Amino acid sequence: MPPAKKRKKRGYDSDKTRTAVLTQFAHVREAVAALTPGQLALPAGLGDWTVRELTAHLCMGVESVGRALEQPAPPVAEVGLPEWAFATAAVAVPISDDVKAYAASAEPAELFERTADRIAELLGDTPPGRLIGVRVGAMTLGDFLVTRAVELVVHTDDLNRAAGLDIPLDRQALAACTRLLADALAEKAPGASTEVRIPPYAVVQCVEGPRHTRGTPPNVVETDPVTWLRLATGRTTWAEALASAQVSASGERADLGGLLPVMS
Repeated sequence: MPPAKKRKKRGYDSDKTRTAVLTQFAHVREAVAALTPGQLALPAGLGDWTVRELTAHLCMGVESVGRALEQPAPPVAEVGLPEWAFATAAVAVPISDDVKAYAASAEPAELFERTADRIAELLGDTPPGRLIGVRVGAMTLGDFLVTRAVELVVHTDDLNRAAGLDIPLDRQALAACTRLLADALAEKAPGASTEVRIPPYAVVQCVEGPRHTRGTPPNVVETDPVTWLRLATGRTTWAEALASAQVSASGERADLGGLLPVMS
């Protein structure tokens, strides 16, 4: 069997990504301003975090762009997409510690106001190729903004479920999140025997085995973007999604249970 072709790196429109991050951040900021003390004290469903700490994490994820831009540019890029998705688990503990300290430093509305003002000023006309240093290594600003879209979408969904909210997901931010997590699966399980479809945003081929060339692929997985982000980040399991008909899978190589989550 010939070796699988190397996957072409997906491109992201930097202007659209920047707008998506700022739009999703604004959606969250508006919702957080209306949260009651009782809602802020609810469990977030993420370890021992409360909703207050979850909102702090949402804010800190965007605030990290500003902090990175204030530092000198690193000499070379060390991490790209989708490798970032695999690197985050290693820094989960220090992130959690920082989130708790950040949440205790001010009221959520104040944190969001501060960050909104600062990020708009610092982003300005900064080119997407500008290198920045972040926890997992040096990245381009353009790539890091894609990761911010992922963080915002995933944790907005967490916040909606934890606090009973209905914060909208910006379409462009959701698209970036879906695509990056789909590409991470294809990177984790390279191959072309299984086609994973997440309409309307992404289609990837993955899993070793006979390569499909024409017609309907013999192994197909299909789901919606929100179910996909929950599967890819461990918010729901493969078995749960199958049982609730939120995912369809056909073919002997269409069981992704052993490959998920791709990011935790």
